Amino acid sequence: MVDGQRYVAPEPALPVLDAVENPLTPREREVLRLAAEGAPTREIADRLALSVGTVRNHLSAITRKVAARNRIDAIRIARRSGWL
Repeated sequence: MVDGQRYVAPEPALPVLDAVENPLTPREREVLRLAAEGAPTREIADRLALSVGTVRNHLSAITRKVAARNRIDAIRIARRSGWL
């Protein structure tokens, strides 16, 4: 306590205050993880038993949800945020 007020050291508190809840669904994280490994859309579709269109839809939703410019930017944002 400092002057009768509760004190929280900034070092342990900052990660909690800066944390943003992961907006991605488990399937979107799976799609993005494969994209981050360099898998093309067709391979992601085959590996996850999805259509190519569904994978594209997931990648589009991911890009929109994380406010990315493209899939590479979405991967960077997700990694930086600890979602991948």
